[in-house]
Amino acid sequence: MDKSDIKIIPFQKATAEHYHLMLMADPSKTIVKSYLPRSYKFELVADAKLLGLVLLIDTRPETIEIVNLAVAEEFQNSGYGEKLVHFALHWAQKNHYHTVEIGTGSTSFAQLYLYQKCGFRVVSIDHDFFVDNYHEPIIENKLVLKDMIRLKKQL
Repeated sequence: MDKSDIKIIPFQKATAEHYHLMLMADPSKTIVKSYLPRSYKFELVADAKLLGLVLLIDTRPETIEIVNLAVAEEFQNSGYGEKLVHFALHWAQKNHYHTVEIGTGSTSFAQLYLYQKCGFRVVSIDHDFFVDNYHEPIIENKLVLKDMIRLKKQL
């Protein structure tokens, strides 16, 4: 795949393929459905193939949150996640936001590395977020996911 053919474009209606990616990042279809209608939705595509996506929502004045970011399994570890994060940061700045926030699991080591690499700083921990908000336990990196790590970046 020629990387010059890759683009990030808005999308309106989520397809089954979009849902597959969103549920990779957030396994609760109920929670995904709760933020999907109010999200700014962007997909990473090449040659009409969906490679990844990022969803953003307004949370407070001048603040936006990345609520879902996913890259198809066969394209992970190729720089596409970082490309989506940088796109979200640029889009937020262009649209006059001053803060971008993101939350991820305390066992999501690759994601924590990526977000910090992109300039995000840890600001808080939502203890038992995944225990309190998800019906089934989430096992990630052979650990039971309990806490959400909250990060933010000032633009």
